[in-house]
Amino acid sequence: MDEFDIARLEREIRQYLGLEPAQLQFEFRELEGLTRLDLITVNPRHQQSFLFRYESGRDKVECLEKMLAYVRSYRDNESSYTLQWRARGDRELQTSYFRAHNVYEALDKLYFGRDLNTITVFSVVLNPSS
Repeated sequence: MDEFDIARLEREIRQYLGLEPAQLQFEFRELEGLTRLDLITVNPRHQQSFLFRYESGRDKVECLEKMLAYVRSYRDNESSYTLQWRARGDRELQTSYFRAHNVYEALDKLYFGRDLNTITVFSVVLNPSS
């Protein structure tokens, strides 16, 4: 595994998405004999993290190559959703935006890694395509 290739691919993905290093986390794990990459975004305003996308492959480099191919084309292949939600214990309503194939996938990205009872969703809107 080439650490140089991993760093280069992570940088390319970050730059393509226009995010700062603190706003994007690359989380790798072994799952059923494959490597899985969960690409997590962190909102700088409220510090909540959400799943952007996951990919599986033989190793980290393959996962990152698949992720880079995805970020180059996802705007053309997925719909945009606006979700309004509030975390348990907060008073402020939050708005987040997700790209997904359907509303269920958008909600999965919002709830990724959380107990379903920690967030209350108030609305999910499919945004008009441009």
